[in-house]
Amino acid sequence: MGRKKATIDFDLRQLEIFRRVVELKSFSRAAEKVFLAQASVSERIATLERLVGIKLLDRLGRQVVPTKAGELLYKHAVLLLDMKQTAALEMENFLGLKQGTIRMGGSTIPGEYILPGVIGRFHEEFPGISVTISISDTSDIEKRVIEGELELGVVGSRSRNSLLQVRRIWQDELVLAVSKGHPWTAKKEVLPEELANQPLIFRERGSGTLRTTREYLQKVIPGGTDGLNVVARFGSSTAVKEGIKAGVGISIISARAIKTELDAGLLKALKIKELCMLRSFYLIRDKRRIASPSCQAMLDFLTHEDETGQDNHE
Repeated sequence: MGRKKATIDFDLRQLEIFRRVVELKSFSRAAEKVFLAQASVSERIATLERLVGIKLLDRLGRQVVPTKAGELLYKHAVLLLDMKQTAALEMENFLGLKQGTIRMGGSTIPGEYILPGVIGRFHEEFPGISVTISISDTSDIEKRVIEGELELGVVGSRSRNSLLQVRRIWQDELVLAVSKGHPWTAKKEVLPEELANQPLIFRERGSGTLRTTREYLQKVIPGGTDGLNVVARFGSSTAVKEGIKAGVGISIISARAIKTELDAGLLKALKIKELCMLRSFYLIRDKRRIASPSCQAMLDFLTHEDETGQDNHE
């Protein structure tokens, strides 16, 4: 009687952990995402390799990369896990579930000045769905959406990452803000070359506001922002506002972010001659992932409503 051939077997949890390790290129980062200790992740990957009978991952320096066999299994793991999620989501839709949690990210301006009001209106329509918002710079929000930590993001510049689905939803204007005691408060606009003699406050690298500022200034100033006197970089618009009020410098900032200070006369907004610094905010999600019913409800809500609560026809 012939010897029975051994069969390869594994479960979806093992595939989920394996997929995370491949995508994040790290056992420790994968462990955080799947809520296990790093040792447990390593043990489960070793068990998976024993079950399939071949090495699936290699360590190259600090990164973990799949072997040829690992690439093959990863391709099927993605399909199987997506099929599982699709089945669960279709059952939820069939049952008409209107509850759940959405994990969103917002860059500073939409996260602090637009999304709170929008989410309030969303909650009126979907009281059973809770929304968690993380606020960071545009680059970090994009990264966390791609890694699956966030389902949706609203950011201040258009992403060029091919993994992201991008939709323009709102518009914003950048202005030159000065303190109430600044010599320019009597002006309505300044020449671009006048900025060279002023101490400037910029947002941190990775900020959508900084990206847009650079793009506009490159049109009217030789060398763009490189030759300007940047005295400080701050990680939030609130810090930038406080820096302007304290006399640290002037800054190009969202008009939305300084509305309260403008109304109170604490800051003055100026134009830069020959520049109309309009920019858009963008809704992003990972196109590889299937939206949960809660996430889809938010997607539909955001794409049909602007920050004033009216239909968005852009």
